[in-house]
Amino acid sequence: MVKLIVGNKGSGKTKTLIEMTNAAVEKSTGNVVCLEKGSKLTYDISHQARLVDTDDYKLEGFDSLYGFICGLLAGNYDITHIFVDATLKIGGRDYGKFTDMINKLADIKGTEHLEDIVFTVSCDASELPQELEKFILL
Repeated sequence: MVKLIVGNKGSGKTKTLIEMTNAAVEKSTGNVVCLEKGSKLTYDISHQARLVDTDDYKLEGFDSLYGFICGLLAGNYDITHIFVDATLKIGGRDYGKFTDMINKLADIKGTEHLEDIVFTVSCDASELPQELEKFILL
């Protein structure tokens, strides 16, 4: 359910996320949500996806991001996919807190319609804690 698109700047993470988001819109029978920092994806993401600028909600830190995602899920049981771009710009570079958030999201119950939560992570995969390897898309 939780997946990470990992790579250094310029490696094509956002392009992959855009392709995955638009593909999810095509096949989803529910709602697709894309969170981004800023509004640079407005013309790349299908208008059928809900595009949310995290700056509009003053999201900073992984606790804030986790709470926001849980709020989305609690408020709308029809969400099938959540995509998050620029994860470390939103949450910071504390990989311990990032790992905690990912593990908590992986354990969420009551989300039978939710297929994926996908994050772009701008770093080398070797920088992340080893326990996150199982979430990394290759």
